[in-house]
Amino acid sequence: MGYPTAPVTDPATPWPFPRWIAHRGAGRLAPENTLAAFELGWRLGWRAFECDVKLSADGVPFLLHDATLERTTDGRGVAGECTWEALERLDAGGWHSTAYAGEPLLRLDRLVDWALPRGALLNLEIKPTPGTEAATGAQVACAAEARWRAHGAGQPGGPPWPLLTSFQPAALQAAQEVCAHLPRGLLLDNLWPGCWTVARSLGCVAVVLNHRLCSPALLAEQRAAGWRTLAYTVNDAARAEALLDWGLDGIITDRVDALGPARLPTA
Repeated sequence: MGYPTAPVTDPATPWPFPRWIAHRGAGRLAPENTLAAFELGWRLGWRAFECDVKLSADGVPFLLHDATLERTTDGRGVAGECTWEALERLDAGGWHSTAYAGEPLLRLDRLVDWALPRGALLNLEIKPTPGTEAATGAQVACAAEARWRAHGAGQPGGPPWPLLTSFQPAALQAAQEVCAHLPRGLLLDNLWPGCWTVARSLGCVAVVLNHRLCSPALLAEQRAAGWRTLAYTVNDAARAEALLDWGLDGIITDRVDALGPARLPTA
């Protein structure tokens, strides 16, 4: 597969994340990327969460997957072209069900202040508005670093840093340039030419793969290269068990009601 021979990280380096990571909070049972989704996931026993972070027009990091607002809010247009003052007035819950009508979009700082005091771990996917990859990577990294440090990260006994991931190498490169100590992971939906070289150049500690790309041989090669390997979005119990048997380090799933803490060991 063209892996470098020297490990990126020592395989014995402690890895803080459990095997099971809830996708966008409890992103199917509650409106994805809202505080309601994370609170529900926590109540169901989940202790690690993935979410999507982008910037408002005035530079506020907030949670939203899509570039546009229509699917998961009552707003319209490109989210990154709106100020936070406009975004915070939107309903980000009513699309899901009437029980969540009025649930607001979630700022990153509010999520961190909810998560870290209770010991929850976060995987922040940097999700830039197209054309803002470098700016988003740098600002999200700086905002995360400041908020985690305010909670004692980097000090003895402090919380683990977040894992910053992205499909966009430019976003990860910008994060690396401003906060090199924050762990990074390259997201891959396909194995494009040079992807492993890029992951190494970005100083990634992990790669996060579409689970369909995984095989026992690939996972063994990634371990030899020194990368932790996570897979998304795994919603089938048999597939999850096979991936774990092959040595996968982490599974990102929507099935917070049926997998992970709800069903399988969480070592």
